Parts: sequence; C-alpha cells; structure tokens
Amino acid sequence: MLTMYSTPWCGYCHRLKSQLDREGVGYEVVDIEQDPKAADFVMSVNGGNQTVPTIRIVPTGGGDEIVLTNPSIVQVKSALAEAGIGS
Repeated sequence: MLTMYSTPWCGYCHRLKSQLDREGVGYEVVDIEQDPKAADFVMSVNGGNQTVPTIRIVPTGGGDEIVLTNPSIVQVKSALAEAGIGS
C-alpha cells in the first residue's frame, strides 16, 4: 500500500500525484494539515520537518516499510518493486 502525505498547496505533491495517476499507481493521500497524527509521522521521519510529499510504502507480504521524501516517480516505482507491489 502506498500512502502520500501531502498538503493542498504543495506543488511537488501535485506533480507526483499526476505522475502516479499517469503511471496507473494506486495511492491514498493524507493531508497533514488535517491529520495531526499524520503530521507527527512526517516529522518523525524528516528530522522534525513537515516535508511533503512524504511517501510510505507498506509491503503487502510483511517486511519493513519504505519511506521516501520528495521522491521522483522513478524512485517510487523502484520502491514499489522492492516492496513486491506491482504498479
């Protein structure tokens, strides 16, 4: 499962969403301005900063989750393959 932590005003988030849509990659968007727990998670993996987009990939078969900050579509697709999740 791929989750994108985002804000409505983030241009990098909009670009990555468009790229994910174009590539047919499914994802869930969580607005960190509306979800304090999501904001806490983002800060915990980004040195206390609310840096978005932050991507969280949870492998379907178990294993360690993968977290990427402001990744390219190539990095996301590579992480999905590493997690055993087909796009």
